[in-house]
Amino acid sequence: MKAYVIQNGTYQLVDMPEQLPKGRQVLIHLKTAGLNHRDLKIKDRVGNKADPYILGSDGAGVIEKIGDEASRFELGEEVIINPSLNWYDNTAAPPEDFEIVGVPFNGTFAEKILISEDFVERKPTHLSREEAGVFALSALTGYRALFTQGKIKEGETLFIPGVGGGVTSFIIQMAKAIGARVITTSRNYDKLKQAEELGYDRGIVTDEDWKIALADEQVDLVIESIGGATFNRSLEVLKKGGRIVTFGSSTNDEFTFNLRAFFYGQYKLIGSTMGSREELHELIPFIEKHNIKPLLDTGYPLDNIEKAFSHLESQKQVGKIYIHI
Repeated sequence: MKAYVIQNGTYQLVDMPEQLPKGRQVLIHLKTAGLNHRDLKIKDRVGNKADPYILGSDGAGVIEKIGDEASRFELGEEVIINPSLNWYDNTAAPPEDFEIVGVPFNGTFAEKILISEDFVERKPTHLSREEAGVFALSALTGYRALFTQGKIKEGETLFIPGVGGGVTSFIIQMAKAIGARVITTSRNYDKLKQAEELGYDRGIVTDEDWKIALADEQVDLVIESIGGATFNRSLEVLKKGGRIVTFGSSTNDEFTFNLRAFFYGQYKLIGSTMGSREELHELIPFIEKHNIKPLLDTGYPLDNIEKAFSHLESQKQVGKIYIHI
């Protein structure tokens, strides 16, 4: 089978042997897969190891073969991959053996994937294959950040910088579904206009002075994923006693903030990452009920996946980039 791997420090499209499912494993013939920023950073993690590691954390496909102890699915069923491995219950933090699909375990940028049936779910009924293939990692990350950690409520105001990313797009739609007010930002005004279909209430350009622009707003919750470039600016617009959830850092991981101003403001800082299988089981009926779908940007064939990586690196996308397999 064809697979996109990192091997000896380089990305390569190679032929890999197909494996047969054993025990509770299932073999899935993948149809689509989604790119995430995680895929851009795997090279630094793997280094120059000689073993090939298949990239990709999101995918959708069809059950092709079933292990002799697997019982959750039938041949031919359409399914999605749960990229959150070994995290079953909604605990305060992931367990010690938590991993994400796609390095060190084989990922979804391949024609097929062998995986435990525990980390497979039926495709949400309202999603196309393309939408289903980019769904799980972003939506699950957003669900935990917004509901489990952020505890958003109807009538509250959410500020989330960086419209256009996969997680951000889901968070905006989910927050609107429960009746929250949503404010977002983009470096590009045209990108704000393109993302209006997500239903946010107010968009401002990144270069504006956020504190002045939002002086008439009371922000109850900030969800941050940009990191050092925006964290202090986000904190400035949060109301006293408000919550700030961070689930990523696309800029600097390390920066300084005024600790005295923070504790005088009685702010609450909460970390979040991915989510549990229990939360995914809550998420799927939620998005089906509210007809929430990922915003799609561009699709590429597996043979041309390098262009997909370049497009993701450019940060010009609005929505998810996906691979046809």
